[in-house]
Amino acid sequence: MREALLYQKESNDRVTCLLCSHNCSIANHRRGLCGVRENKGGVLYSLVYGKVIAEHIDPIEKKPLFHVLPGSRSLSIATVGCNFSCRHCQNASISQPGSFSSDAVPGVAKSPEAVVESALAAGCNSISYTYVEPTIFFEYAYDCMSLAKREGLKNCFVSNGYMSKPATELLTPVLDAINIDLKSYRNEFYKTVCGARLQPVLDSIRRMHDAGVWVEVTTLLIPGLNDSDEELRQIADFLVSIDKSIPWHVTGFFPTYKLTDRPPTTLESLEHAREIGIAQGLQYVYAGNRPGKGGENTSCPSCGFEVILRHGFFIQKNNLIQGKCPSCNSSIAGIWE
Repeated sequence: MREALLYQKESNDRVTCLLCSHNCSIANHRRGLCGVRENKGGVLYSLVYGKVIAEHIDPIEKKPLFHVLPGSRSLSIATVGCNFSCRHCQNASISQPGSFSSDAVPGVAKSPEAVVESALAAGCNSISYTYVEPTIFFEYAYDCMSLAKREGLKNCFVSNGYMSKPATELLTPVLDAINIDLKSYRNEFYKTVCGARLQPVLDSIRRMHDAGVWVEVTTLLIPGLNDSDEELRQIADFLVSIDKSIPWHVTGFFPTYKLTDRPPTTLESLEHAREIGIAQGLQYVYAGNRPGKGGENTSCPSCGFEVILRHGFFIQKNNLIQGKCPSCNSSIAGIWE
């Protein structure tokens, strides 16, 4: 347990958490929506500091981050908890763990120093804070990231983008890359499916990009809920308005958790969404969750030469030369070294 960052004391031992855009007002002995930040006598605590619930070595492409050190490995960690309640969560067993006492938090104790040591020992080039929303274990992630930076490791967030502006300002100096889920372009979807709002996510995408963090965006296409042509064009237009080189991953849905009344996304739907993104001006649009079915390779936006060939999360061939296309010498946007 560690005293939280980014909160404000109110009267009657109440506090306001300023970490994410929910801005939870928390009474004494109560927790915020994330379930892992508790008010104890007017002091807000993170209950999950140093309590790792999931730890794996993943290809960086699994995040997905296609323009960050392709072919490298990333140590991926998470604690329990999340500030969203998505009906289609793939990691609900750890993101929605239910109640637990503050002295019996699920997870294995691991210091930031030990996390960085594990990454280095495994030959990883980065640490990814993922599986649940990493903002909810901000204090722990921040300490890990600060140490990782000193050791030459990259730091990556896989996020729902609901962090507050103050959290973004603290985070960006130690963050190298982020993949943000833009789950829909309709506030109603965010409200009914995720328990959140759209605008803070849009704000985070823009803020992260403007702060110099490498940004990629993922949209999981759920048939009949967020896959209309109009909505896909709106998402693509929004990304183009920030930077046409932001990679957009359109990925396939499978029925899971509380959202089992929708069919899996068809390959045709993914291909169509990718075509919309390209037509609206995005330079890099990828179709995901259907390995080997196309839409996985990176092409040079200047000449069309395929600079990186993939099968799922794995690199088949990387033709880049110092971040440039070998055919026309144009620079390809990303983090390549």
